[in-house]
Amino acid sequence: MQVKNQAMLITYSDSLGNNLKDLKHVLEKHLQGVIGGVHILPFFPSSGDRGFAPMDYTKVDPAFGDWNDIQALAKDYYLMFDFMVNHISAQSPYFKDFLAKKDASEYRDLFIRYKDFWKDFGGEPTEEQVDLIYKRKPRAPYRMAEFADGTSEKVWCTFDEQQVDLDVTTATTKKFIKDNLEFLSKQGAAIIRLDAFAYANKRIGTNCFFVEPDIWETLKECTDVLDAHNVTVLPEIHEHYTIQLKIAEHDYYVYDFALPMLVLHTLFSGNVDRLVNWMAICPRKQFTTLDTHDGIGVVDVKDLMTDEECEATREALYAQGANVKKKYSSAEYNNLDIYQINCTYYSALGNNDQAYILARVLQCFAPGIPQIYYVGLLAGENDIELLERTKEGRNINRHYYSLAEIDETVQRPVVQQLFNLLKFRNTSAAFDGAFSVKALGAKELEIVWDNQAAGVSAKLVANTENRTFQITETANGVTREITL
Repeated sequence: MQVKNQAMLITYSDSLGNNLKDLKHVLEKHLQGVIGGVHILPFFPSSGDRGFAPMDYTKVDPAFGDWNDIQALAKDYYLMFDFMVNHISAQSPYFKDFLAKKDASEYRDLFIRYKDFWKDFGGEPTEEQVDLIYKRKPRAPYRMAEFADGTSEKVWCTFDEQQVDLDVTTATTKKFIKDNLEFLSKQGAAIIRLDAFAYANKRIGTNCFFVEPDIWETLKECTDVLDAHNVTVLPEIHEHYTIQLKIAEHDYYVYDFALPMLVLHTLFSGNVDRLVNWMAICPRKQFTTLDTHDGIGVVDVKDLMTDEECEATREALYAQGANVKKKYSSAEYNNLDIYQINCTYYSALGNNDQAYILARVLQCFAPGIPQIYYVGLLAGENDIELLERTKEGRNINRHYYSLAEIDETVQRPVVQQLFNLLKFRNTSAAFDGAFSVKALGAKELEIVWDNQAAGVSAKLVANTENRTFQITETANGVTREITL
């Protein structure tokens, strides 16, 4: 099934019920017309990072189900799968074979060995070279490979020690990528998300993040494989908004990761100027987010908001949000990334139904296809119990919903309003038309979608200070108000 201009749910396989069969049950019972697509977060056997340390792309973790369950979902929804182009699990058969056989392993060229990469520097980077690298740890990005023959050496490792980086330049890795992308393309994927994509290319003398022109070659190699199967590619990158604009210029889908902070700033301050400016210049071929399985990204709005506005928005979140503290995004709670705030979007807005619905209205009227994380779809509050039990900051936004709990929470008025909003967004032909946005004053904005070919337009007028809005749809000259 191909990409549709309909809202996409983001969920783990075991977050709405216990497994993929439960997920299908929830979709059929509660989300008919609400959701057109599903991004199933990594469902492969994995050794860490909640699925993002995959061991084998040809298997579904048996705790979740099997490929029949995936393909059953693909019949009714357009699906997104993840492919971690940057790394593979340390428990994968590939890395295990490398540890067992070392240079005799057929997979030896999958990995970036320090002795080879830094060979002109004696097998180690200089302090200056380490400082230059865009990294997720306060040291050189490596882990030790302990071989069966008793020797050891450093291999590149950007993230957790369970996530060993791949050398995307070698024939072995190119074949690995091609084989796995082809396999996933045949299992019902409409979109393959290239996770941690900007880290994939490394070159001495660079920061090893979004290295040009190398990154475009890797992206094209992946795209060529997926194009042959009519599967769309989505590179996942959290960084300065200009990178998204650059990727969009090459006609790829991108993420709008700037929107979450811009909407918070708009609702906390009441001022619409930053949001209106971004909506006017942002890519049109994109997926929008307010929440994801990670935290609320901050780095993506640099220069779209001033540093002072970003800081004021963060402080307002901690002051006005519900059950959120700065320490939840610190090392004390195993925070991976200092540029993300660990909080559900509903709780970021103080568990305030009116503010939350307006945030989702703004998302649904923004250019792009809205993605809604499962906790956000159910207007979920911060899960402090799970956070404290695991001491994992991101778990504040990773609540496990039982089927009985879902049956109950979907009855809440705020959830029903959100469902009605998404049904309208999924079915109005206006959103296939032309987009325009303007400020009606410092605290008010107007967004219009106009599909002249279909004779349908939709208009949003929102007052962000008192958090009120009006949605109207005009079809064949007749205007009606959309009530949620």
